This record gives sequence, C-alpha cells and structure tokens, in this order.
Amino acid sequence: MQANTIPSSHETGKLQVKHLKRYWTKALLKRDSKLGFDELMDEWTTDTTLLNILGIGLEQTTKYVFQNSPAFDEFEDWIITVTGGPDSEKINRFNQLFEVGDRPHAPIEKVLNEEDLAFWEENGYLIIRNAVSKENCDKAIEALCHHIGIERHNSATWYSHLIDKQGIMVQLFQHPALEHNRQADTIRKVYEQLWNRTDIWPTTDRVSFNPPETVAYPFQGPRLHWDTETVLPIPFGLQGLLYLSDTAENQGAFTLVPGFQHRITSWINSLPAGAVPGAQDLYALGPKPIAANAGDFIVWHHALPHGSSPNTSALPRFVQYINYTPADGKQGNVWS
Repeated sequence: MQANTIPSSHETGKLQVKHLKRYWTKALLKRDSKLGFDELMDEWTTDTTLLNILGIGLEQTTKYVFQNSPAFDEFEDWIITVTGGPDSEKINRFNQLFEVGDRPHAPIEKVLNEEDLAFWEENGYLIIRNAVSKENCDKAIEALCHHIGIERHNSATWYSHLIDKQGIMVQLFQHPALEHNRQADTIRKVYEQLWNRTDIWPTTDRVSFNPPETVAYPFQGPRLHWDTETVLPIPFGLQGLLYLSDTAENQGAFTLVPGFQHRITSWINSLPAGAVPGAQDLYALGPKPIAANAGDFIVWHHALPHGSSPNTSALPRFVQYINYTPADGKQGNVWS
C-alpha cells in the first residue's frame, strides 16, 4: 500500500476530530484485507484512544464498519447517533496530542498508601473498596438488564434468548450510568498513581452478566487467559473491573494468579520450544477467586493470568470493565 492513500491525522471532517478520517480509511482497508498487520499495529494505541474519547467501543465500531462500509460522512453521523455527539473537551484534549511541543502534566494525587503499594508489589492486584456508590452500580445493572431483556431478580428470565451477548460479555458501551462509573474520581486516581502519570484516558469497554450454571447453561468462560501478548519482556500494563453487585467466591468471581508478574518471565522461559503460553494448564499456577462487594474495584497487572469462574451460587454476577491507558503507548516511569 502506498502511504499517501491514508489521510494525515490532521485531516478532519465535520466533527473536527483529528485522526478520525485516517482511522476510518484504515478500517475500510482492513475490511478489504488491504492493510498489513504491521500497519494496523503501528498506530494501535492512537486508534484505540480515539475510539475511547469518542465514547465508542472497538468491537462495536469494527462491526459497524465491516457490515456497512460507510462513507466518512456516514461514519461521523453514526458516531453522533450512537453517542449523542462527542465531548468537545475530550476532543480538544485529544487533538492536542498531534501538536508539537511538551504538554504540562497535572500533579499526581496519591490515594494508595504504603500498605496498598506493598500489597500491589507482591500480588500485582488491588481491591479498591467503595470506588463507586451502590446506587450507581444499581443503575448500571438496570441498564444492563434492560439491554439484554432480563429481570435482575427473576431467574426465569436469565437464560432466555439474549441479544448483544457473547458468553458472559454484554455488548453495551453507551449509557450515562456506565460513563459515570468510568469517570469515578477514585478509580482515575488509582490508575494515575500506578501509571505515575495523569495523561491517561478511560476506555469505552463492555459490561458482563454471568448467571448461575445449569445443566443447559454450563460455564461460559472466559477461563484463565491474558489480554496482552506473552512475548518477553512483558511491558507494564493495567486492567480493571468494577463489581456492580456483591460477589461471593462461588458466584462466578473474577479470578487471577496473584504475584505472577514476578514469575511470568521465568515460567515462559521454562516452557518447551514452540509451546504456546496460553495453551498451558494455567490453573496449575495457583488462581484465586476474588470476592468483593458492589462498588469495589479490582485493578491488576496485565501479566497476571485472569478470567471468570464457574457460578455455582444462586445469584448472577454483574461486572463493568474499566481501564485507563496512556495515548502514546509508552510505559513511562511507573511507580515501581
């Protein structure tokens, strides 16, 4: 592909969002198998940051582009329809990423104490208690239930035909309650302290509904896995989720392998040549289900194998995924 077939990041449309026309062009080229893997990954962090500031999910956007092959005006109109229109403050902040020169960083407010950081260093995860109010967690659950057509307290509805659901993942990205949770002050400050930088951006991610197992509805996963490439060295990265309801260990609780960020290098190096890390018995590594309450937030180092677990209780698990990432894709001077 010739480089001049892809617009500059500075070329904009009616939304005045930089990089959007470039992203749209690359998405269509990818749809037609005309974009190489390296070309796709070169600007991956910028692309995903763009979608986050617009308030649209990656899978949601990819599905729309692949199914509709929209003209650029149509793509912008779709963004307006889905989101109600981008936030001008977010757009201005994002557009500044393409300007030359250093940008001042706000001071980091430390909300994690020495005990928290010692636990983080040892285990690679933290439970942030009461990060979001129970009231807003309930609003998020209400939105999730409405989206997939179930009743929270009526088990007879939990296993009916569910729209926009893949396993336990629910393809709901836009809702005021979800956005409120993404912007929770405590969650943002925890991410800022762990990244040791304030120029990070909240992701536009999904929610999750994990009802109890039945004979007709076995455990849907995902089982233990990584959401990052297991190519050494593993860079610093974070992930997080918010429990929207009280969740016991046997209630499909989020599960991880504590402290594996310290072991992953030696463990991968110990595997036979050609072995795929994700295909190994990750449950032999010592996973731990995490029980917590509505409004508690779990943040973890992405080198930890993690996943959901079988729900053998009588109640479903409700979760919202929330992450913050830097736009430049650089690791930076993390706190440790």
